[in-house]
Amino acid sequence: MSPAAFQRIGLVAHPRRELGGVVATVRGWAEGQDAELVQLVGGKGQQVAPPGEAAGCDLVIALGGDGTTLAALHAAAPAGTPVLGIACGSLGALTAVTADRAEAALDRVAAGAWTPRRLPAIALERDGSTRMAINDAVLVRAGGGQVIVEIDVDGERVARYAGDGVICATPLGSTAYTLAAGGPMLAPGAEGLVLTPLAPHGGVISPLVTAPGSRVGVRFDPGPGGARVELDGQVGDELEPLAPVAFALAWVPAYVTLISLGDDESLFAGLRRRRIVVDSPRVLARDEREADARS
Repeated sequence: MSPAAFQRIGLVAHPRRELGGVVATVRGWAEGQDAELVQLVGGKGQQVAPPGEAAGCDLVIALGGDGTTLAALHAAAPAGTPVLGIACGSLGALTAVTADRAEAALDRVAAGAWTPRRLPAIALERDGSTRMAINDAVLVRAGGGQVIVEIDVDGERVARYAGDGVICATPLGSTAYTLAAGGPMLAPGAEGLVLTPLAPHGGVISPLVTAPGSRVGVRFDPGPGGARVELDGQVGDELEPLAPVAFALAWVPAYVTLISLGDDESLFAGLRRRRIVVDSPRVLARDEREADARS
């Protein structure tokens, strides 16, 4: 990217983590750029700067973890503003740098020494209203009793089942809730949506990966206990009991821009470091035996 001059920088802050040091670093760097620093409205974070809108920002900085970076991406998406994730804790899948390296990272951004990481999203449409998710959109029961889910792809029925609900995820989201629910993990570069049933009761209902251009329909019967919609882990609409609703889901390419500094940890290395993906005990025991034999 080309070197950039910044006039206004937006912040999204984690609500609880200690941010004093990194905020001071960002504030001092912004003053050196002669840039105004604002905190994007609508978030639940600590108040670390005067409130402002993403529409007038040249850069958005997330101070926290992956959840904070997701919130920043949602705030920045309508304006097309790039987001830099600064990890205030352990490095995640969306943060580019740890807080102790924030100033050097910001200098690289100003010098244009970064590349855009375009992330897709899911468009979830219901009754003419569209909501967006970057990781996953979840339709899940809210009370006792099962819900009934009917899935079709490009107008053709795939499955109907009773259970707890369904997760629809992007490739990025496939390593989050989807993976925990037994769904497939999509490698970097894969495209399409992943649909993973939640606790299906009977039948043969395997997770499904769709093509990026497919149109996915979900007819959802909340059952007697009601249900809810969760978008990127945030509770959205509550669905009334015994009132079936229809959703249309679509793949949206390059919906948001995340800043990559070129030395980001790979997806698989990050999953292994955080022990989300772990080798089997039998293999680890063999490694130990071989190491003992060599010593």
